[in-house]
Amino acid sequence: MAKKGKKFLEASKLVDRTKAYPVAEAIELAKKTNFAKFDASVEVAFRLGVDPKKADQQIRGAVVLPNGTGKTQRVLVFAKGEKAKEAEAAGADYVGDADYINKINQGWFEFDVIVATPDMMGEVGKLGRVLGPKGLMPNPKTGTVTFDVTKAVNEIKAGKVEYRVDKAGNIHVPIGKTSFENEKLVENFTTIFETMLKVKPSAAKGTYMKNVTVTSTMGPGVKVDPSSVSAK
Repeated sequence: MAKKGKKFLEASKLVDRTKAYPVAEAIELAKKTNFAKFDASVEVAFRLGVDPKKADQQIRGAVVLPNGTGKTQRVLVFAKGEKAKEAEAAGADYVGDADYINKINQGWFEFDVIVATPDMMGEVGKLGRVLGPKGLMPNPKTGTVTFDVTKAVNEIKAGKVEYRVDKAGNIHVPIGKTSFENEKLVENFTTIFETMLKVKPSAAKGTYMKNVTVTSTMGPGVKVDPSSVSAK
């Protein structure tokens, strides 16, 4: 662990903790301070001025990043009949109903996202105890409970990311890999940043965007100056 600690400290020296950087500079620093031996993820963290305990200030949804996340999501679709055929044609990795419900109950989790048609939710809902804690339960707010399975699968494969505010008012979203060109990471960042502004609850008072940080998987956080993000 000491070795990692040393590398982290070296990387941290490149970041001025008291400064909020322009977005392009922050992303460049996040890449530069990545000392992982693998192609690390780049993530953005928002600290928002909301009270998640109040129902009207819970933020949850999904957005398709223009340049994807660099990770191929494995999609499981719960559907029957024509909708099952549609899901297969759209490129879903797994399609089924009761058979997959049984597999999950037995501890199978070889997938990243679940899409379910509304008529399947009665059965899928029984998996709540297993899927809920892992954040895998399909939800209409994130577009994963729908009859339009083609659109749902296509968007997930294209780089759709889900966001959800935690108990402390934070949201973490992956925006790509350190191997991405800076411009592509900036584009992805801008897309999620604009989405956060659009979903601001009207009940939220005071400063909404309290803190925005970009970081690589093992690197230090780099603060972003929100005013440097050029809104489209």
